[in-house]
Amino acid sequence: MSINTITPVIIAKDAEPTIEACLGSLERFSEVILYINNSTDKTKELAEGFSNVKVIEGEFLGFGQTKNRASTYATNSWIFSLDADEVLTSEIVDNIKALTFKKGNIYSILRNNFYKDKEIKHCWGNDILVRIYNREETSFADKKVHEYIIDEGMNVQAIEGMVQHYPYSNISEFIVKLDRYSTLFAHDNVGKKSSSPTKAFFNGIFSFIKTYFFKQGFRDGYAGLIIAFSHTATNFYKYMKLYEMNQELKR
Repeated sequence: MSINTITPVIIAKDAEPTIEACLGSLERFSEVILYINNSTDKTKELAEGFSNVKVIEGEFLGFGQTKNRASTYATNSWIFSLDADEVLTSEIVDNIKALTFKKGNIYSILRNNFYKDKEIKHCWGNDILVRIYNREETSFADKKVHEYIIDEGMNVQAIEGMVQHYPYSNISEFIVKLDRYSTLFAHDNVGKKSSSPTKAFFNGIFSFIKTYFFKQGFRDGYAGLIIAFSHTATNFYKYMKLYEMNQELKR
């Protein structure tokens, strides 16, 4: 199958630090969809410098629903879902180009994670993520956060090569994202899942112990401490926000 029959689709908000590297790694694809929601930085201007990128502006509806909406702007049915802070290596692009995509299949990629330019080998390690699918056969689950491609009845095939992930370039970004993700989690689960201050406290504490000690995050240096504490705060606030929303729902 030609690489021209698959469309990378990206949703982005204020992705200026990483968007050029991301789109630069996609120059061999004839069509890339970049769906921007409420950006206030230069994401759009930078993207418009790439001739194969179609920029769409729209609202954010939660990650699952927004990714499904963004995919509708693609010419091709085969979709390669990417984040604006991910960069493809030439190896994985070559392997995608050589693949014959088959209906009934979805395809996974291997991703390694960085803080700034340092690979994080313990706190995060590598991820195996399903990212390529035929939109005529499946889609993302309608979840506001922790979205995933529905794989029921599908065969998963791994694609060799690496996608490099640069989710944070400074400590402030951890704070911004933990607030955003904890709020989306609470909205996704209000009225569906129980919570309490005790649950929030112990989830936070366990997250730190798991990340910093069980996963040996201390071996990632000072970045490991930042990540472990961020996991603590995210889990604490997502369950506290859920508790608060559930209390308001009862009233």
